[in-house]
Amino acid sequence: MDIRIAGTVDDSIVDGPGYRYTVFTQGCPHHCPGCHNPETHDFAGGKMVDTEDIIRQFCENPLLDGITLSGGDPMCQPEPCLALARAAHDAGLNVWAYTGYTWEALLAEADPARMALLKEIDVLVDGPFLLAQRSLELKFCGSRNQRLIDVPRSLEAETPVQWQQPAWDTL
Repeated sequence: MDIRIAGTVDDSIVDGPGYRYTVFTQGCPHHCPGCHNPETHDFAGGKMVDTEDIIRQFCENPLLDGITLSGGDPMCQPEPCLALARAAHDAGLNVWAYTGYTWEALLAEADPARMALLKEIDVLVDGPFLLAQRSLELKFCGSRNQRLIDVPRSLEAETPVQWQQPAWDTL
């Protein structure tokens, strides 16, 4: 399956906990002022790649803790991102995703493809980047309005549940 991406990083330590493979999807409708990836906004930009090539790359790295779907906005390409997330889980990796949509907006929209992707994500960083709320003190997000949502627990509780960093990982 094809996916349009801006690129990948095979050794990220800033897009979630541990050592990660990050996929920067191409295309974003939010155009947040101050976005640190404005080159990913154009839906016609980037390049088309086969998800199998990406899967092969992250499965070849035994040091990875997980993958991160970033952007752009992965919710704009839910089907290929779902294929990546499922393959990551099959490989024993966790899955994080960044979106400019809020948790509440995604649930209210109830788009079947986006909901299928959401159910395959472990932690969702939701909400647009707000330059007025920017903070360099935050871990794994850029502005104070963004939340780190534990997706499985939130779906079970039917309300957003904040992800808690494991105590052993707070050093």
